[in-house]
Amino acid sequence: MLRCMRTTLTLDDDVAAALEDLRRTRSSNFKVLVNQALREGLKQMRSRPVRREPFRTRAVALGRLRIGSIDNIADAVSAAEGESHR
Repeated sequence: MLRCMRTTLTLDDDVAAALEDLRRTRSSNFKVLVNQALREGLKQMRSRPVRREPFRTRAVALGRLRIGSIDNIADAVSAAEGESHR
């Protein structure tokens, strides 16, 4: 037989607002909703996290550099936009 425990919870404002929204949406009792949320959250917290494959980015050759150096901004802009930028 399950024994009910009476306790006081102090909820953060965002958690209280989310619970209140759910209570209104589901026309549910606040106590029932809190217990359901705790059960689902505890179940999720107990389960092992899903192992994901690491994200990999393939390298591609972009070709040779079209300007000698990007240190000279004027040369870089003229190479990108042509000589008419001046």
